[in-house]
Amino acid sequence: MVVKNVFLIFLLLLANVYANDPYVDDETLKRITKKYNIFAKKRFYYLQATLDKIRDKNDLEKLNVINKFYNKVRYSSDLKVYNKNDYWATPLEFLSKDLGDCEDYVISKYFALIYLGVDSKKLFFTYVRSTKFKKPHMVLTYFKTPRSEPLVLDNNNHKIFLASQRDDLIPIYNFNGESLYRATKSGTGKKIKQTKSHKKWDQLKRNIKRKKI
Repeated sequence: MVVKNVFLIFLLLLANVYANDPYVDDETLKRITKKYNIFAKKRFYYLQATLDKIRDKNDLEKLNVINKFYNKVRYSSDLKVYNKNDYWATPLEFLSKDLGDCEDYVISKYFALIYLGVDSKKLFFTYVRSTKFKKPHMVLTYFKTPRSEPLVLDNNNHKIFLASQRDDLIPIYNFNGESLYRATKSGTGKKIKQTKSHKKWDQLKRNIKRKKI
C-alpha cells in the first residue's frame, strides 16, 4: 500500500513538472545569450515570470497581460530587421531582437496565450485595413464563441477593445492555421475553402520547431 502511494505521488509530481515546462528551455536561452546578449536572456526571464504569474487567471486577464507585455517591444519593419519585405519571426527572434512588425506581435501573443492554456480555436490572426495608417495591418483577435464579437489585441494600442469599438480597422480575413474566414465585426465570419497551404504559416511552424533565434 505504501509503495503504491509513493508511486502515485511520483506520477503526480511528474505530471506537474510537464505541466510547468518553461516557455524557453535552458539550452535555447544559452544560444540566445551567445547570439545576442545578456539583456535578451533577461527579457525571457521576465517573460517566464509574467507567464507564471498569470497561469491560473481567466482568459481576459491573460489577454490583457500578454498584450501589454509584448507591446513594449519596439516596432520596426521587416526590411530594417531582416532585410526582407515580409517575414514572420518566431517568438524567440522577436523578443531576442526586441524589434518587429505587426505580424511578429501577433505571433508572439498567440503562442504565449496557447502556452497559458487559452483554446487555440478562440484565437485568430486577423488581417485588417488600417484607415488611420492607410495600409494593411494584422491584429490578434479572441472569440469567446464562434458567434461572439471579437476582442482585438493590437500593437498600436495597449488597451483591448471590442471589434465594434475599432472604427479605424476594416476586417478582411481571420486565420488560425486551421481555417480561413472572411472577417466581419461579429463572429468568425464565412469560412473560405483553402486550395493551398498558407506558406508563411507553414514556414513559421518549421522555424518554431527548430527553435530559430
